Amino acid sequence: MRYKMIVLDLDGTLTNDKKEITPRTKETLMQAQAAGVHIVLASGRPTYGIVPLAEELKLKENGGFILAFNGGKIIDCTNNEVLFEQKLDEQLVPLLYQEAMKAGLEILTYQGEGIATTNKNDKYVEHEAFINKMPIVQYDDFLNQLVYPINKCLIVGDPTPLHKLELRLAKELEGKMEVYRSADFFLECVPLGIDKARSLDRLISTLGIQREEVIACGDGYNDLSMIRFAGLGVAMANAAKDIQSEADFVTLSNEEDGVAHVVERFILSLEKVN
Repeated sequence: MRYKMIVLDLDGTLTNDKKEITPRTKETLMQAQAAGVHIVLASGRPTYGIVPLAEELKLKENGGFILAFNGGKIIDCTNNEVLFEQKLDEQLVPLLYQEAMKAGLEILTYQGEGIATTNKNDKYVEHEAFINKMPIVQYDDFLNQLVYPINKCLIVGDPTPLHKLELRLAKELEGKMEVYRSADFFLECVPLGIDKARSLDRLISTLGIQREEVIACGDGYNDLSMIRFAGLGVAMANAAKDIQSEADFVTLSNEEDGVAHVVERFILSLEKVN
């Protein structure tokens, strides 16, 4: 199979634990683009937190795309055009806030080029800021200070209470909003019908690419939908075992150039043959 697109989660997949793209991984992805393969960066991150990696990989020059907010926003890097965007129902945000506070957790969203949160000193909020290289602003009156529209909220905290809240919110918000974890300590709250697979389906339909021609690589539960959807669904070795069990192929970890291994095996090897 000649693949025409490779879709990459960022944290724990494309980047190493320092949140950097290694030289080997970058080189293989540049070679893939030279062979005409589209690169799509698909992440729960806001657009601002993805753009630097898109620029590093020269997606503007090579026909790449960004799926931000777990697919809530699709951007064509060639001309910066927004191809699709779905906003969070602002009437549901007070419920998310109240449930987070009740559970002793923190909540955040994105305002301009910054992160707005209930506690700027929370270690998980700080981690989200580190990932995205964005400044933190504390909103002491969170609900009244927010400026809408917003694309998602993120509830953060220790894994055990966060998982309990996930189960409760998923039941309470069924049919109204999608709620799922992208990491043990991150609970994504996004518009109904938003996940990486659905947005990927929207994108390839506009490009005339078949799902069988797509490789998708990820390590988190929010990557499962696209791993299942793609012609070749790839899990990282650092992914949980139940994620690996859903994949067509398990590559090396993000610390071992797992993405480069996939590109070399399934894209560049075919180019050499031809």
